[in-house]
Amino acid sequence: DGNTLDPEPYDLIFTAVESDAARELEPRLAAVKPVFSTASAFRMADDVPIILPGVNNHHLSMVERQQRERGWNGFVVPIPNCTTTGLGIALAPLYREFGIQFVVMTSMQAVSGAGRNGGVLALDVVDNLVPYIPKEEQKVQAETQKILGDVTEGHIDPAKFGVTCTCTRVAVLEGHTETIAVSLENPATMEKARAAMEAMGAELEGLPSAPKALIHVHDDPFRPQPRLDRNMGNGMITSVGRLRTDDVLPNGLKFVLVSHNTKMGAAAGATLVAELAVREGLV
Repeated sequence: DGNTLDPEPYDLIFTAVESDAARELEPRLAAVKPVFSTASAFRMADDVPIILPGVNNHHLSMVERQQRERGWNGFVVPIPNCTTTGLGIALAPLYREFGIQFVVMTSMQAVSGAGRNGGVLALDVVDNLVPYIPKEEQKVQAETQKILGDVTEGHIDPAKFGVTCTCTRVAVLEGHTETIAVSLENPATMEKARAAMEAMGAELEGLPSAPKALIHVHDDPFRPQPRLDRNMGNGMITSVGRLRTDDVLPNGLKFVLVSHNTKMGAAAGATLVAELAVREGLV
């Protein structure tokens, strides 16, 4: 029972509970020990970083402010929403190299991301697509901007580019698919965009859960597919395909990605964050 758990004997704690429970449980634990969370309860708190390893490692510096202002010996560090995970990883190299004006994303999300909530019961999703996931679009938009923001004087300034998305649920067990259209600030060839993506993750070398690269770019136009690509790198790699320029958007670029929602987007991703925090001397 989390309500009676004594955190003192542990070096760190992982939590994977509903947000309402997390709001009560995580502060009690974080007062004593570091807490790595999959819940959304504190993601948008001003002193709490949402860590996506290889994307915003430097946001871990926010932990010092959190501990000072809250009087905690530990801290809370959440991972992103599972849909934000793949999007943030894929956008980060483009944002760094070329800048971004705006992003348009449509997700086709696996049913495993919904638990047993209504709207994705078996007879609802078989031979069907559910066009609405409550609160998902708002989470993805706000979290993406925060993750790709800058830390200035102990505050995270969200990225200024716009993010708009439509999130849907499809009859896939695991692995979220996303179609993404990006308007870049500066033009990029397909080759330069690909090179930027494939360079992602070098700073995670040596961490036990880290893949060799965070992004794999496919040449085959029929990839990525959830069934074929969700387990790449033990579910820690974001698979990108159909990378191409777009003539409608200013400096436009389009691609499709698959990200494992119950591995990199869940417990395995939280484990990687903890490994990073240990390396940075926070645990």
